[in-house]
Amino acid sequence: MRSLLKRPAYWFYERHLQARLSGMLRPRHIGIVMDGNRRWARQMGMVPSVGHRYGGEHIDNVLAWSAEQGVTHVTIFVASPDNLLQRPTDQIGNVLTMVEDVTDRLALPESIWQVHIAGRLDSLPDTTRHALKLAEERTRPRTTGMHVTFAIGYGGREEVVDALRSLLDEEAAAGADLRDVAERITDQRIAAHLYTAGHPDPDLIIRTSGEQRLSGFLLWQSAHSELCFCDTYWPAFRKVDFLRALRAYATRDRRYGR
Repeated sequence: MRSLLKRPAYWFYERHLQARLSGMLRPRHIGIVMDGNRRWARQMGMVPSVGHRYGGEHIDNVLAWSAEQGVTHVTIFVASPDNLLQRPTDQIGNVLTMVEDVTDRLALPESIWQVHIAGRLDSLPDTTRHALKLAEERTRPRTTGMHVTFAIGYGGREEVVDALRSLLDEEAAAGADLRDVAERITDQRIAAHLYTAGHPDPDLIIRTSGEQRLSGFLLWQSAHSELCFCDTYWPAFRKVDFLRALRAYATRDRRYGR
């Protein structure tokens, strides 16, 4: 009975938040660290591995909320290189199955999202790598302007290293002298070789589960991002939590060093 009584209050609060956001600035690009899947499952009395399945299904909800709010770019942190190397095999298997299932759904004709992958794909099993590349290929023709990037096998430091290697390889192929290359390196040229090249930097980064760190997520791109840390575990992250994050973003004064 108590849960039934809460529903009207929740609905009114959601409508209140939506009304408050009317006319406010929305982020163009949101980064998400979807943390707390296993802890949520334990809290619910479930096997921890089930949390990844629920977490993957919840991505669909958050993407729908993002589209409703005019957010055109979403980047989701799935796993770092350290995660892939150091976590138990069965746990990583659950994460990989989750991201394969999510990208398969996003590749369906009714989806509006164009899928992108960021990270060192050579660290992934062949089946996962193939599934992610297939989702990218199938969604590439979409012209909706809606982009979702899955950061998997992704580390911010590794991304910068790979960008510099790519830039130096490009210059070497052109026969450039190393000293000349050093003089011509700029942040814009490095950014053009990042995994996320061509996409705007995130305006807002949300991390669930109460942890207050980026864990290497979008280190270069987040220089001017607003950060929002939510205590709720990812599968329990509600629309009101999402709207609160947007409200907090809209009320902040983004000065970009000015």
